Amino acid sequence: MHGHRNERGFTLIEVLVALAIIAVAMAAAVRVAGLMTQSNGVLRDKSIALLAAQSRLAQVRLEGHLRSGKHTFECDQGRLKLRCEQTVSADGPLFQVSVLVLDASREAPPLARLATQVMAE
Repeated sequence: MHGHRNERGFTLIEVLVALAIIAVAMAAAVRVAGLMTQSNGVLRDKSIALLAAQSRLAQVRLEGHLRSGKHTFECDQGRLKLRCEQTVSADGPLFQVSVLVLDASREAPPLARLATQVMAE
């Protein structure tokens, strides 16, 4: 007599559906990881640009002599190629000094913007 064997297991369709669900979940996880890595890079670049702006303003304070006008110069920080735009305007005995830091390698919004007032000597 042939006995009825009741085997339990997954059908091929069930396995394929499970694999498709796992593939979609993995693709989403890889995309999120990529976006996080990209945003960490932008945050790092902005932090470095802020340090460049602070350094420039400290240099302006130490030099002491200021002239009104706009001056553009390279202010690279390690591997990051930056361009600083310094604007000085007189306001009575005070000078308004602002520094805008841009990525020199591409057209993009400023990475950092910093301003201060310096007493004329």
